[in-house]
Amino acid sequence: MEASKERNFTERFERIDTQVTEWMASNGILLLRISVGIVFFWFGILKFFPDLSPAEDLATQTIATLTFGTIQPGLSLPVLAAWEVLIGLGLITGKFMRATLLLLGLQMLGTITPLFLFPDQTWQVFPISPTLEGQYIIKNLVLVSAAIVIGATVRGGYLEADPPRNSEDH
Repeated sequence: MEASKERNFTERFERIDTQVTEWMASNGILLLRISVGIVFFWFGILKFFPDLSPAEDLATQTIATLTFGTIQPGLSLPVLAAWEVLIGLGLITGKFMRATLLLLGLQMLGTITPLFLFPDQTWQVFPISPTLEGQYIIKNLVLVSAAIVIGATVRGGYLEADPPRNSEDH
């Protein structure tokens, strides 16, 4: 009798686990795309309002350095804000995804440069201990990885809930 209860529990757990995994595979990309879109939209909106974005000073410094001073903060911050809002809207709506992901990739390339251009502002101890600004930049690795996963679905790719193929997968 005890073995029967254990088997019933195991079967029920497997059934629920399979359903949850299938739900995650069916909805994960959509939720990832929308949540990353919200982050970009939100952070972009903040840049339209002076002193609301913690990244404002470093962003304007970086753009000025990368453009050899030809783009001043009065222009660079609103352009960056609009750029991030566009990325956010593209991800939230799912429209123009290839263009959106291109904008995201270019933005991320610019975002990482302060780690090298301004190490005194981004590192307490290079390369072990980033400052708060450095941590803000390094967390973008997650956004880049999310963009790669989202990008894998742009041409019709999808996640599939595969059952384990061998005992090592358990």
